[in-house]
Amino acid sequence: MHFTIRKARASDALAISQLIIPLTKKYVCPDCDESVHNVLLGSMSPERIEGYMASNYSYVVAVSESNEVIGVGGVRDNTHLYHLFVHDEYQGKGLSRQLWESVKGFALQNGNKGRFTVNSALSAENVYLQFGFKRIDGVRREKGMVDIPMVLDVTEK
Repeated sequence: MHFTIRKARASDALAISQLIIPLTKKYVCPDCDESVHNVLLGSMSPERIEGYMASNYSYVVAVSESNEVIGVGGVRDNTHLYHLFVHDEYQGKGLSRQLWESVKGFALQNGNKGRFTVNSALSAENVYLQFGFKRIDGVRREKGMVDIPMVLDVTEK
């Protein structure tokens, strides 16, 4: 498995959206109320992704040898892990950790003092636990969304 991780460009917005929408439908939507599916998926449109990248979000992408976006990591305000998705074919091979390490490093270089948050999908909690995140609270159900708020303090040893 050969791939390159690089900073995402606005021209990647469509490929990012095409990667994360099906994964969200498969792994996130089943735990959420149907009433929020369209809002959630709409927040992942190419236009919205491009808007995030033009504002206070930083994204990296993993690109295969055939130039396909196979993974993405995005951080808001250098503190909140907003998106972390890996194509099904590449899951379980350490790619999510590499994407996380890349966006974490970028955030630390850009002013983060070592504290990160994430609102984990139920199906992703174990991945974040492996990265060192800890639950702040139990499973949260708000306005149809279901997640687990988590925090990581990289200054703790």
